[in-house]
Amino acid sequence: MTETTKQQSLESTTRKLTKSEELALRGLRLPNRLQKVGIRVEAGVSVEHQQIAGLYVLRGKESGGATNEFGAYCSFVGDDGHPLGWTQKIDTIAVNQVHAIVISQSLVRVEIFRVEHTYDVLITRHSLSNSEPAGRRPKLVNEILFHGRLGYLALDLWERDKNLRGSVCPAFLTRSGETLTLPEMFEEAVKQAVAGACCIGCRRHTHVLCAPQRQVRSETINGGTSTPAVA
Repeated sequence: MTETTKQQSLESTTRKLTKSEELALRGLRLPNRLQKVGIRVEAGVSVEHQQIAGLYVLRGKESGGATNEFGAYCSFVGDDGHPLGWTQKIDTIAVNQVHAIVISQSLVRVEIFRVEHTYDVLITRHSLSNSEPAGRRPKLVNEILFHGRLGYLALDLWERDKNLRGSVCPAFLTRSGETLTLPEMFEEAVKQAVAGACCIGCRRHTHVLCAPQRQVRSETINGGTSTPAVA
């Protein structure tokens, strides 16, 4: 049983989740047909323990892709909407699957589901509860930041308009017909996740997570001290 399954099972036995709590925890409920057309999204967030550092952290996966008709994508950014560096990149033979793993002490999940030009977008924040006694496993805290349904974008981003991927978002309306505005700090992340949901045969790259910065040491020719540089 995975950590995500254990946590969901524990919460279910303690108290029945409301629809809003379930949505915040598990994410968008995607149709089984996506699996049949070869699109796999893993939106779960799990609590993990780092043995050496003695810290609890959150683990998420960037995953998904598209066909002409359907698209689904999930990834993560920081609390401020800025991109996170992936912890582990995954290269696979299969397309539209898991692309990378991210580890952080807090995550904002961005999910997209597309049927041709119609989109659902869900943005949720995930953090660790600080109310637990020292040494106890913290609880996963989930919060819905934005949920837009049946948004529309009249562009074929998977084909003739693919040069616009990463620069546009669908438009959403409330039930009364008013404009439903995306949180500005997460607009860029949604644009990139929409690009993922329009990327046919997506593999061996990420749309939202970025390559982590790493330090390299540059040596001076005359034997001076080495200085760190960011690559």
